[in-house]
Amino acid sequence: MKAILAVVGDGAAEAVLETAILVARRFDGKITGLNALASEYAVVFGGEMGFSISSEVDRTLEREGAERRAQARNLFNTVMRKHGIAAGGAGVTAEWREEAGRQNAIVGTLGRVYDLIVVEQPDKAASFAEATLEDALFESGRPVLMAPKTPTATVGERVLVAWNGSTETARTVAAAMPFLQRAARVEVVSVASAFVPGPSGEELVRNFKAHGITAVSRHIAVGNKPAGEIFLDEARSMQADLLIKGAYTQSRLRQMIFGGATRHVILNADITVLLAH
Repeated sequence: MKAILAVVGDGAAEAVLETAILVARRFDGKITGLNALASEYAVVFGGEMGFSISSEVDRTLEREGAERRAQARNLFNTVMRKHGIAAGGAGVTAEWREEAGRQNAIVGTLGRVYDLIVVEQPDKAASFAEATLEDALFESGRPVLMAPKTPTATVGERVLVAWNGSTETARTVAAAMPFLQRAARVEVVSVASAFVPGPSGEELVRNFKAHGITAVSRHIAVGNKPAGEIFLDEARSMQADLLIKGAYTQSRLRQMIFGGATRHVILNADITVLLAH
């Protein structure tokens, strides 16, 4: 987790930067703050039914875009100065990067060369923030860290793994190994209603031992709550500061229509969430 891409969409992305700093300090990494200024405006309705409506940006929109970019750059510089993080030298470092194009598309492609992509938590479904999160997940091939609206004091000390036996969650756990190996406490929780054919949480815990990770496993066989809600309740119960969750074992379209664990976690989490697909 040495190369960290932090998406600074506007001047309200302080939680993203604070979360990125916590991770960078944990791994002695470098933060790249990214702002993408669109040359066209797109209305995105998320998921597999997504489409966009574009129009040329007039001078007023260009000016507003430039103002938002300046706000993002100023926020980045202010937060880095507050934490004593410079562009060079030993330890944690930072740099600012500006690109032209739609934010979600830029993040999905540029993110491929980073170890981790930090994004904001969407305020609502079918939003531009959700489009950025989904492109980061499905186009970059890299793990995505969703920063909560209110940043936590730590990231990765107490970790909950939301295990459902799936390929997506297996990939997420593999990507999360640097966090797991440094965690003071790790719990693996599975929920029967969300489980797919695959290894149990106990098997995952046994294999963690080969990496020097001590963990405990719990399986919730019955319950009157959706799986996503149970995972968040369990994370709060252990005072977790990081939730590891495979993204969209069910399709995005199905979750958009019927709901699902991933969508519930994305919209309702109050801790940092590591996602991959």
